[in-house]
Amino acid sequence: MKLEPTLRALADPTRLRIMRLLADMELAVGELALVLGQSQPRVSRHIRILCDAGLTERRREGSWVFLRMAIGEDRAPPLGRAAARLLSAGEADDAGFAARCAEDRRHLAAIRAGREAQAAAYFARHAAEWDTLRSLHSPDAPVEAALAQALSGGEIGALLDIGTGTGRMAELFAPRAAAVTAFDKSPEMLRLARARLQHLPAGKVDLQQGDFTALPFAAGAFDTVLLHQVLHYAQEPEAVLGEAARVTRDGGRIAVVDLAAHGHEDLRTQHAHARLGFSDEQMLALLTAAGYAADPPLALPGQPLTVKIWTGTRLEVPHPLSKEPRKALPA
Repeated sequence: MKLEPTLRALADPTRLRIMRLLADMELAVGELALVLGQSQPRVSRHIRILCDAGLTERRREGSWVFLRMAIGEDRAPPLGRAAARLLSAGEADDAGFAARCAEDRRHLAAIRAGREAQAAAYFARHAAEWDTLRSLHSPDAPVEAALAQALSGGEIGALLDIGTGTGRMAELFAPRAAAVTAFDKSPEMLRLARARLQHLPAGKVDLQQGDFTALPFAAGAFDTVLLHQVLHYAQEPEAVLGEAARVTRDGGRIAVVDLAAHGHEDLRTQHAHARLGFSDEQMLALLTAAGYAADPPLALPGQPLTVKIWTGTRLEVPHPLSKEPRKALPA
């Protein structure tokens, strides 16, 4: 980083607003345009200036471009740390700027809430045909066999199935688990899961409703955490994995089954996917940031999409995204 380009890049109110929004999370350029009330080409020009100065970084996903902070108060280089501290102090000390930033965050929250409502409506409409819809993207049998093998190296213990859907993964792993918690946000999905799992012994499976960014469980409550074809629905996958890490015991395991990075925009527009899969580099960064030591990924090529299985072990370190447990909602 160089001083003059850094100062020029920050000498604009819109770019200052962008930097404060990105301090909280990675955002799509389209989201920034909606929050800022500016055209996407104009926002893209601001982003180019910020990226050229080394303050932000771009990541392309299909036809969408995501933007994230390239600086931080605890990250090198020193000039980047200083710029991050300046931005934080500016919001703390400048009442007008703080009010503008707060309004931007409220607007962003409303945009994302609308998208989440659309996704919830999609799940409610398609709950009864969910297993069939999922199998359209990749065959289930080889994925399930590979997942079972990936989790065969030790005891499954207490298993949390995040985004259980119709309960297929809970059913598959119940014989090997000490207990299974099947967790989903959709009441319609949980009703189907309850019917599917009713043949299992009493007390074997606990169905709970809630949000995967605010899990209603104590820290370290589970030996194994599973997210099967779930993470691509997350607006903030880092928050989801942060919560997963919080409830995984030290030395416990995580398995993420999801699509490899792809360009099928129809999954975003027709099937409520928030992310067009994940690259190995993305998933390694997400798991590492959450506090897991990642294993080599496993690929299962399909037509038209490839499924990946990423696994990891929870490290014995506190995680910065940890939260207090939330109260569960009735299923």
